[in-house]
Amino acid sequence: MLKPDTEALRAPLNAFLDQHLATVENAHLQAAMRYSVDAGGKRLRPLLLLATVATFGGEVEAAMPAAAALELVHTYSLIHDDLPEMDNDDLRRGQPTAHKKFDVATAVLAGDALQSEAFTLLGQLTAQPQVQVALLQTLAAAIGGNGMVGGQVMDMDSQGQTISLADLKQLQRLKTGALLEAAVVMGGQLANVDAATFGALRAFAAHFGLAFQIQDDINDLTKTAAQLGKTPNKDVAEHKATFPALLGLAGSREALQQEVAAAAASLATLNQPAPQLSAFLTYFETR
Repeated sequence: MLKPDTEALRAPLNAFLDQHLATVENAHLQAAMRYSVDAGGKRLRPLLLLATVATFGGEVEAAMPAAAALELVHTYSLIHDDLPEMDNDDLRRGQPTAHKKFDVATAVLAGDALQSEAFTLLGQLTAQPQVQVALLQTLAAAIGGNGMVGGQVMDMDSQGQTISLADLKQLQRLKTGALLEAAVVMGGQLANVDAATFGALRAFAAHFGLAFQIQDDINDLTKTAAQLGKTPNKDVAEHKATFPALLGLAGSREALQQEVAAAAASLATLNQPAPQLSAFLTYFETR
């Protein structure tokens, strides 16, 4: 998916995650946390952060705790999203979901612990105090009531309902896009970019986030469980608000192309090339 210079960051990221999870003293809890983190996944959010840092000359190694924090938060969100009380899914990243492997209570607590450990990692960054505070605020806002959790509630409230395209975009900007945007913004904060650069990065991340969700909705209808690593056609079965439900597959693919083009155009406004960030656009199937 990514160019080698960005993909090469995956191994040290995984090593850092492994090292940190080893500090969890309760063996049962550590096993549950590791189970979902070690299942793999695309690592898009931490790699986006690290690619942003690298693009603007920041210290990639010093940014690793922040990148790992994003992956822990994302994994926590998946564990909770799969619970019977939420999306009630049995498969994630090609293996049984956490509550199926363990039990609901253990899955909930593993997710809680992963979220807490993310903020522990941010507290361990070797960054200027004002940067550290900014990072904490960015991540907390992205996953709170006006971010990821708020979007999840909108998603549940819209189940079985017909909502407008504007409302669907807002739902997905929060549920999916907020954490992706936080990854890019936090990378910019660590690299100390200027205000104009932040504007371009936010625009790129906003379009990338919507494109990611549109692609996910298309994949849900067109790919197998083996390809997805999760249950296909789940959105249809759960009567979820999705882009194909509103736009059809052809319309969704057109919307995907528009968002990817807009993301690329946002990067083009930067005062320097950003090939490591542009590489993430190869994730999308726009043809």
